[in-house]
This record gives sequence, C-alpha cells and structure tokens, in this order.
Amino acid sequence: METEKSLTREYLEALLIAVIFATFARTWIVQAFKIPSGSMEQNLLIGDHILVNKFVYGPTATDLERLVLPVRDPRRGDVAVFKYPEDLTRDFIKRCMAVGGDTVASVDKVLSINGETIDDSAYACHTDPEVLTGRGSYRQDSKRDTFGPLTVPEGSFFCLGDNRDNSHDSRFWGPVPRANLKGRAFLIYWSKDSGEPYGWNGVSSKLGSLWRTAVSFFPKTRWERTFRVVR
Repeated sequence: METEKSLTREYLEALLIAVIFATFARTWIVQAFKIPSGSMEQNLLIGDHILVNKFVYGPTATDLERLVLPVRDPRRGDVAVFKYPEDLTRDFIKRCMAVGGDTVASVDKVLSINGETIDDSAYACHTDPEVLTGRGSYRQDSKRDTFGPLTVPEGSFFCLGDNRDNSHDSRFWGPVPRANLKGRAFLIYWSKDSGEPYGWNGVSSKLGSLWRTAVSFFPKTRWERTFRVVR
C-alpha cells in the first residue's frame, strides 16, 4: 500500500511539473497559433498551424541582458504576431515592414521606405490589378494602394499583410506599439487543407471539430507545407 501511494504521488508530481513547464513555455518561450485568414498568402495559408517565438522580443532591463540573451527588437521582414491595436483581445499576424524612425509611403502599390523603393516581390503579392485612387465608392479603401508618407513613431512598427490587396493592416489603423508584440513566427508545424470556418462555438462544436480533424488528418494534411520555416 505504501509503495502504491508513493508511485501515485510520483506520477502526480511529474504531471504537475509538466503542466507548470508547459504553462511557462507557452507564456514566455513558444506558442502555437492557427492562421485564420488569407491576409498573408501565399506565404501563410488558412489552416497553417505555426509556432511563434515569444522570447525573441522579450523585455530586457540592461545592455548586458541584451548582449547575453537571444532577444532583439523586431526587424524589417520579420513575420510577427501581435495584439490588434483596436481590439487587444484579437491576435494579428503581419510582416514588419518599417521600424521606429522610418518614413513609409506607397504610390499605386509601390512601397518605399525612407525614400527608397522596396523590392518586396519575394513575399508580397497583388491579386487585384485595379489601383484604388480614393475617388467614388472606393474612397474608404484608397489607402490600400496609396498612402503616406508616414513617419513611424519610435517604439512602434509598421506591419503589412503579404496579400496586399486583401489585408487589414497598418495602412488603415496605424503602427503597432512594441508592447503589443507577442513574438516572431518561425515554423509551420502542421498545415491542414480545411474548409471549416475559423473558431469554435461551444463544447459540442469543439468536439465535432476535433473528431473531424482526427478522421481527416492524413488526407487533409498539406505535407509539403508541414515543418516549413516561415520566411
């Protein structure tokens, strides 16, 4: 009886340690996210499940910490997850295109930073051949193709979706404060070709989604995208 109690206690302690470690890792080191929209196509697709490095943008108190620890400020080209400035309960994923002090502008879909035209053809795509001018019914969406010049405040970042014609980003609601950043996307650990709507409503819907995922795991998995590095 004593041995059984001891063994049970060991299992419970091991489980508790695992839960604590998982919670710590999710809070400070790495977190999984699911891509809910097509704003980052063709680099990130709906159904891609990604890992985000939450440590890399972590706060540091001294220059020594910045020197020793693998932390840094976001750089141009980073694919970052952040809290949407207009609704902090929502997470967005976009590409950091300009940092504090940069002046960013776009004319007829041609992006420039600090007066220099940016070649973003390696990741940016334009699916709509029409250029919005701000006249007529398109007035509210005119910033999609032409905006600025805008100087990014220090401590903030100008973020755009790679799918430029179908992305709600800094062109419309401004730069992202550093405090909103959650981490940098670095790996697609699983990609599922799924027509299911994003989000779960209620326990029964969640269980149903889990069941469909299990049944369709092999035929629906996009194997060519699984374990792909996010660039």
